[in-house]
Amino acid sequence: MTAGGANAIVPPMEIRDPLHGNILLSNPEVNVINSGAYQRLRTVKQLGLSEYSFPGATHNRFLHSLGVCHLAGIAFDNIFKSYPFKKQETRWRLRQTLRLAALLHDVGHGPLSHASEEVMPLLKDLNIKAYEKRKGGKDYDAKTKANHEDYTVKFITDSPLTEILKKSFSDIDPLHVVALIDKSIDPGDDFFIEDGINFRPILSSLVSSELDVDRMDYLDRDAYYCGVNYGKVEIDWLLTNLTCHEVKGNLHLAINRRALYTFDDFLISRHHMYLMVYFHHKSIIYEEIIHRYLLSPDCDFKLPADINEYLHCNDHALYQHLARRTDNEWARRVTEKNPYRVLFEYHTTKENDRIGKMAKVLEGQDISVIVSNSRARLSKYHFSFGENNSGIFVVDQYDRQQKPETIEKMTDLFQKYEETRGIERLYVPPEQYKKAEKILIEKKL
Repeated sequence: MTAGGANAIVPPMEIRDPLHGNILLSNPEVNVINSGAYQRLRTVKQLGLSEYSFPGATHNRFLHSLGVCHLAGIAFDNIFKSYPFKKQETRWRLRQTLRLAALLHDVGHGPLSHASEEVMPLLKDLNIKAYEKRKGGKDYDAKTKANHEDYTVKFITDSPLTEILKKSFSDIDPLHVVALIDKSIDPGDDFFIEDGINFRPILSSLVSSELDVDRMDYLDRDAYYCGVNYGKVEIDWLLTNLTCHEVKGNLHLAINRRALYTFDDFLISRHHMYLMVYFHHKSIIYEEIIHRYLLSPDCDFKLPADINEYLHCNDHALYQHLARRTDNEWARRVTEKNPYRVLFEYHTTKENDRIGKMAKVLEGQDISVIVSNSRARLSKYHFSFGENNSGIFVVDQYDRQQKPETIEKMTDLFQKYEETRGIERLYVPPEQYKKAEKILIEKKL
């Protein structure tokens, strides 16, 4: 079955999603979803420990990834609805590769999302042959630790999932899928090129950029399940106004000028979701407590380098492990729902040693403290044209004389929000809270 076959046009399966309605999947895509690697995502929560702050936030990466795949197909169709492909096979092949990259972009996430990356193995132990295709070869040393993105590459290129992909999509190599997730990997062929035009930059941007379909789904989905309004933006309007712009043979993601204000709202919404939801004080302290347990000398929870063993590593496995470690304070505080309590919180855009002074005084009075510093920046990409050929443009569909410009030149939002915003917190054990509060009052700190 090839990506451009008849069944790719008439999907045989419909999945009902509370956000997007019906999500349609082809037979080959169903094969991927039924794989052990993808099914594992049913037991990996999208927001990890945020359910302790927002009880509705129990949604998983399984459904999120389906949503990203769905939006990727819509984005592709909107961008290329009038594009003059030389061959329809190219259109379907590129579309399918994009949908697969969107579907599998999170397949390597560990238990409780980012919380467990501390106990991932060394990257060299994963033996990811695809990294030999990176520009310049392998770019890590013997002490580099693996992260969830490394497991994603491993799943797609060297696991039982790889064989499913090869069998279900005979005209798409798994390396082509990974190339849209990891921009440093060079597949070494002309798979993404037709008639001298390189489609890889725009497809990669749809998977990961300031305007990718991953963010479009998780902002809306997280807001929905958390019961907040911060992440709700006009996604349909953004998708409708996506287009493309060619620069020196590379096709880049672009947006119509009339949707520029919606893009601004999209960026600000994400920024506020970090500050008000993802950085919620309960989520932060639970993650910090688990982090301290995983770094404890007596912690024996490790994530395996063997990709088949990793299939059994999910949220349940970590919680069950913590429940058995009643001899460890940090594990016990998680299972007994008895985390440290916020004593002081400070919102700032500048470095400040006030909390450090408080912590030093309290520790001098035999009070245990945890200091956290959660920092968010509006943009981490800054749209620089580099070796990854990244960049998002603004075009004017009505004024043909208006020259397309990179998006950071068309809005002053990046300058207004250039500063990194942080939330610094001081936590103490609940049983020591009143004593600690009294000390700070007496010391006038």
